[in-house]
Amino acid sequence: MIRAAVAGLGWWGKHIVRRLAESQKIKVVAAVEPALEKHAEFAKQYGLPVKPRLEDVLEDKSIDAVILATPHSMHTAQVTAAAAAGKHVFCEKPLALTRADAEKSVAACKAAGVVLGIGHERRFEPALKEVRRLVASGELGTIMHVEANFSHDKLANVPLTDWRSSSKDSPAAGMTGMGIHLTDAFISMFGPITEVFASTAQRVRPAENGDVVSVDVRFASGATGYLNAILVTPLYLRFTVFGSTAWVEVRNHTHPDTPGPSTLTLQRSGAAPEVRTYEWTDSVRENLEAFADACEGRGTYPFTDEQKIGNIAVLEAICRSAATKTLVTLK
Repeated sequence: MIRAAVAGLGWWGKHIVRRLAESQKIKVVAAVEPALEKHAEFAKQYGLPVKPRLEDVLEDKSIDAVILATPHSMHTAQVTAAAAAGKHVFCEKPLALTRADAEKSVAACKAAGVVLGIGHERRFEPALKEVRRLVASGELGTIMHVEANFSHDKLANVPLTDWRSSSKDSPAAGMTGMGIHLTDAFISMFGPITEVFASTAQRVRPAENGDVVSVDVRFASGATGYLNAILVTPLYLRFTVFGSTAWVEVRNHTHPDTPGPSTLTLQRSGAAPEVRTYEWTDSVRENLEAFADACEGRGTYPFTDEQKIGNIAVLEAICRSAATKTLVTLK
């Protein structure tokens, strides 16, 4: 059993604590939260001692791992500090905001011999696992194009003073909150991205980072892709892959944090569409338990270092493209 501390008791930090309450592989035993009074009732409900500083849990030898649900600009310093203390680290996405910082975090964990987990739970959704299988098996033919959308209004009313409204911590509108999941899926299924062209818009929210981001990408394979994330619209999740002999589309009917089915449609050339329903599974917990298994040497965590770094390189390129209104090429 991995004993972990959660740093940050905001919306997602609390969600992680709830999801792990019944886990037999990883147990949250402490929390780090400077605004203790604001979250004292929640901490008491789950029996969590709360420390004001990350250093307090890093010095605790009874704690095996740290789960970071903190502002994005803090991740690199916190990951490297945890690694230096010999703690395994699970970092909510994005791992970093620049490729250089992602490389620093990956290198620090590798040097310390600790596991670096990342909060891309959508890889564990059953319907997206089936899409990955169809792509890898060649059943779709040559991959031509992928389109994906991850939009909702859960964060539509975040205060303008909150870090999620900041261009420093959340550049390019919904990219760091939602779009980063899509680029992770793109890279894991279709390989490296070599070009991006991005644009953002400020339609409703007065936040400086905007509320819409749209991105065109090109893969090293030659295939193309598109993603969109909107911060002020009802829930809409779609993932569609077009191959030369078939296409497949997944529609999620609930946010990943809420039980609800997903519908997969597979259309082969000359055949009737095949429609399947996949029931909700706890992908957040599954990701964290895969991390715990890797920490205890029971399995290999299914994210490569190249993918972790490559996704942040794409994020950095998207932010640059949106700011300069130009095509950005990745090396």
